[in-house]
Amino acid sequence: MDKKKKIRTRFAPSPTGYLHIGGARTALFNWLYARHHGGRFILRIEDTDQLRSTEESTRAILDAMTWLGLNWDEGPFYQAQRVDIHREMVERLIDEKKAYYCTCTPEELEEKRKEALRTGRKPKYDGTCRDRGLAKSPGSVVRFRCPDYGTTMVRDLVKGTINFNNDELDDLVIERADGYPTYNFAVVVDDAQMGITHVIRGDDHVNNTPRQILLYQALGFEVPLFGHVPMILGADKARLSKRHGATSVMAYQEMGFLPEALVNYLVRLGWSHGDQEIFSMTELIDLFDLDAVGKSAAIFNPDKLLWLNAHYIKQYHPDKLMAAVKPFWAARGCDVANEDFLGRVVGDLRRRAKTLVEMTEAGQFYFAEALTYDPEAKAKFLTADIAGHLHDLARDLALLADYSKEGIEGFLRRFTEARNVKLKIIAQPLRVALTGKTVSPGIDEVMVTLGKERVIKRLEDALAIIAAEAGA
Repeated sequence: MDKKKKIRTRFAPSPTGYLHIGGARTALFNWLYARHHGGRFILRIEDTDQLRSTEESTRAILDAMTWLGLNWDEGPFYQAQRVDIHREMVERLIDEKKAYYCTCTPEELEEKRKEALRTGRKPKYDGTCRDRGLAKSPGSVVRFRCPDYGTTMVRDLVKGTINFNNDELDDLVIERADGYPTYNFAVVVDDAQMGITHVIRGDDHVNNTPRQILLYQALGFEVPLFGHVPMILGADKARLSKRHGATSVMAYQEMGFLPEALVNYLVRLGWSHGDQEIFSMTELIDLFDLDAVGKSAAIFNPDKLLWLNAHYIKQYHPDKLMAAVKPFWAARGCDVANEDFLGRVVGDLRRRAKTLVEMTEAGQFYFAEALTYDPEAKAKFLTADIAGHLHDLARDLALLADYSKEGIEGFLRRFTEARNVKLKIIAQPLRVALTGKTVSPGIDEVMVTLGKERVIKRLEDALAIIAAEAGA
């Protein structure tokens, strides 16, 4: 391949479900490789499986790509719209005696497979229809006439050189009985006609590669370069699945992860740059290349992803973080119209939250018209012996002129000194009165964010609860 040729990579998902973690990493590696080398990134939807492909899945894939920031330069192209082109290429191979019609039924093929296994042979098609010169007929498929001698070499950009004996390969079906191309054929035609120079994909496709190379050669197309990246496994070393947690990209959005955190985490599943863990997108584009992709499987670690997400929550621009978390509170019925107030709430919570959902749950009390108190916290801290302090706090706060963080800190210090009590004696009752629970951001931060009127109202509500409990 001409080294000066402009690099073109692609991501070609099948719209039979959501974009999962493995697919997202494949898309990311292709996107970064194209961006690093000043090339083009193409998106193609491989929707020739008419029974399983859905518009909903297509939209979910596009939404996930957009959320991750993986913008495409061309497409999305739809494979099903190119079926006439695929059929034309099939006819060409038939005319050139490089492919043939096969009328073996599924039942016959299954019996051939069982017989091969019984006799210790590789369970591949035995070539029954190879030289019969059959014409197209109802139920017939088209098979590629694979060379039965020699080797096919794959110069893999990640795994190195791999050799396959052609006599181990099958006369694979390239057109099904319904007239639609099979994956291995359609992908070759589409990649060739779209000028794809580098095919970067999961190493579960390694065994497809020699078959595809033979198809490229039979069709007279230039063979692209291949790079097969390692699989992603769970902690138990099994292939990543639902039992290891969420595998859908958009499920991570729903759980409150930031796209930058997920991108940062995905790129480190199989690629590294020294000991560096945190990368901006600019750094990734500058640094990413396939020579730093490992050969061994990557292990998915949810705790590492949480750690990264917490980092990005802390580092996010305040306005951007507010926009990201706002829908989560809105979905819970919170009034998020006051962006000044919302910004203060986010400022209080961002240093402690690992996800936006965690932030939402931790900050629910800010928006409540009437607090829901944790029963244990209420029983322990909203008691008759603290009522006097809470009453005086409400009274004195009404007169406080400097209602800032520093002003409140000084106020609480003077308040406890005047009553000869330690701050811890009133801190937790005050926290429970204002938040309904025993864990929250700093009490002075909470008071500033809530505002004087709301703080006094909540102290009065707490006093009413104490009085009601005492009178019960």
